[in-house]
Amino acid sequence: MPEKTRLLVLDDDRAHAEAAAESLERAGYDCSIAVSGTEGLRRLEEGGFDLVLTDLVMRDVSGLEIVRRARALSPETEVIVMTGYPSYETALEAMDEGAYDYLNKPIDLNILRAKIRKAVEKQKLVRSNVELKKQLDRRYGFEGILGGTERMQAAIDTLRQVSPSNATVLILGESGTGKELVARAIHVNSARRAHRFMPLNCAALSETVLESELFGHEKGAFTGASYTHKGRFEAAHGGTLFLDEIGDLPSAIQVKLLRVIEYGEVFRVGSNDPIKVDVRLLAATNRDLSVLIREGRFREDLYYRLKVVTIELPPLRDRLEDIPLLVQAFIEEFSTKYGHKAPEFTPAALELFYDYGWPGNVRELRNCVESMVVLDKDGRIDAEDVPRYVKSPEGSDSPSGVGGVNLEEGEKESIRKALAKCEGNREKAARMLGIGERTLYRKIKRYGFN
Repeated sequence: MPEKTRLLVLDDDRAHAEAAAESLERAGYDCSIAVSGTEGLRRLEEGGFDLVLTDLVMRDVSGLEIVRRARALSPETEVIVMTGYPSYETALEAMDEGAYDYLNKPIDLNILRAKIRKAVEKQKLVRSNVELKKQLDRRYGFEGILGGTERMQAAIDTLRQVSPSNATVLILGESGTGKELVARAIHVNSARRAHRFMPLNCAALSETVLESELFGHEKGAFTGASYTHKGRFEAAHGGTLFLDEIGDLPSAIQVKLLRVIEYGEVFRVGSNDPIKVDVRLLAATNRDLSVLIREGRFREDLYYRLKVVTIELPPLRDRLEDIPLLVQAFIEEFSTKYGHKAPEFTPAALELFYDYGWPGNVRELRNCVESMVVLDKDGRIDAEDVPRYVKSPEGSDSPSGVGGVNLEEGEKESIRKALAKCEGNREKAARMLGIGERTLYRKIKRYGFN
């Protein structure tokens, strides 16, 4: 081991502690001993331990308290508890407090070493995943929002600029593109991060319930209002309120929301007393608000108050070049979550991902990768492991599109014309077609263009 794993052995029976430590040191671990719960807590406060092996029943401090304190001080630290008074209930309680595993005394040293080895492997997976996310964020992203394409990099640059401010932000994008993830990233990187982030889906509630959820209500304000209720604006005071699907906001509530933005105060339903609130507002929609304005279904003045800054998230089909980046991040995430070794993702499987339309966008891709990681048996994800709906989307068996027009031939002709118009410049042709360069190269190869 280039860097030895540091392990604290905590047992008020010194002979047991020394025997366990000696065995683990022979296996290559750097062990320290504490022979009382009080001493163990002091050593934990000093920090630096990767794992803790603690007795569950001690004279001064319980093993459960050791588990709680170790996990509070360092969530990465794994704790294994041991006891000479085994019971199913105490095992469950220890695991509920965050213990990694449980051993009965007298300890079988071979089993102990095996359990610690597994705990170390899990810890390495977690740490490598954290480091991968940091590397990806440094190169391609912002708080887990990944993308190397021009449009995504532009969105990420805007995020970096707008997050420290108090500006209202309107986030546009199809369902599944990551609008709430963007809103959370803005909050986490703002001066309001210590306060609450409150999300609310405006399309999920009736007008009456939505009004109460946003602005609150007084006891007796309406039938069933048996208590005073604080709304989301009050609950998010000092923090951030994220209104998803803002395009579905009823007209009457749009008027009240505009007043809150302009004056920084809310009126609970059933009250005439204003309540001052300090909330940063973020909104998102998958609808075209300019169309709703023309139809008289969305207030133009509210629209301009919401879109102080606009961030538009492209659908996944328009950023296919980001698929390898996203797939790798999701593989690492779910391999760590389920305790698997990260499987290899083959070019053949990736090719099928490029050919699929991803109507559910990044959310669908993430769910797909999770399924494949869970079902992986051999550490290798190949074409046959890709879900059937990705390999054979509904209607893909038919070579003809609407009115008998062959869709493949239509695509070939569009690419041929774009290349001719751009005099063979593939970068310009890709921009003209609204696709990425990598996607264009792949289609050129498929269709046999020179």
